[in-house]
Formats: sequence, structure tokens, C-alpha cells
Amino acid sequence: MTSNNVNVTRAEMEQFVVKFLETHLPKAMEDYVERNELRAKELALMERMIRVEEELKSLREMSEKRFEALQRELNTRFEAINDRFKAVNDRFEAMDTRFEALQRELNTRFEAINDRFEAVNDRFEAIDKRFEAMDKRFTMIQWMIGLLVGIPAITITIIQLLKAI
Repeated sequence: MTSNNVNVTRAEMEQFVVKFLETHLPKAMEDYVERNELRAKELALMERMIRVEEELKSLREMSEKRFEALQRELNTRFEAINDRFKAVNDRFEAMDTRFEALQRELNTRFEAINDRFEAVNDRFEAIDKRFEAMDKRFTMIQWMIGLLVGIPAITITIIQLLKAI
């Protein structure tokens, strides 16, 4: 090989390329792999972040759906409870009206009983007046009998005393 003459055989050229590739190719491949590994790591991280974000989004959507379902269920339960309370309230109102009607009926019965007791009381007062009148008559009769017996006895005693004197 002369410097002027650039006649290189094919075998020499292949040998030169093989040596060049053997020396420079591993370094170039290593650099290329490192760069691509960083990119691959970045891409993997980005993919993971995207997956995590999507999972968080789906979790958020699921929790919102659950909360909405729970809210609907609670609303239906509260409506059912309200209906039950209304039914109980209606029953209490019906009982109140029944008690009021019963109270009015009892009041009229007690008033009738009071009227009967007043009538009986009036009868007893009339009987008491009759007994008082009878008692006055008996007292008057006792006084009359006492006077009818006492006056002749006193007169007989006075006459006998006068005769004895």
C-alpha cells in the first residue's frame, strides 16, 4: 500500500471495516442503548403516569357513581320513612278524632248522670223537708200532749193542795 496508490483490495476493506466496527460499534451501540433506555424509561414512566391517571379517573367516576347510587337509595329510604311517618300521623289523627268523639260522648253521659244525681238529690231534699215538717209536727204534738197532761196534773195538784190547806 502506497500512499499515492489507493488501491485497496476488497478483503482488506472488509477487514478494515470489521476492525472499525468492532472497535466503534459497541461504543455507538452502548450510547444508542443508553439514550433509548432513558427514552424508554421516560416513556414507561409516562405510560405508568397515564395509566395511574386513568385509574384514578375511573376510581373517581366509580366513587361518584357509588355516591349517587347511595344518595338515591337514601332518598328512597327517607321517602319511605316519611310515608311511614305520615301513615302513623294519620293513625294518630284518627285516634285523636276517635278520642275526641269518645270524650264528647262521655261528657254527655256524665252530664246525664249528673242530671240524674241532681234529680235524686232534689228528691232527697224533698224527703228531708217532709221529715223536717214531720219532726216539727211531732215536736208540736209532744208539746200539746205535755200541755194536755201537764195542765190537768198541775190543776189537780193545786186543787189538792188547796183542799189540804
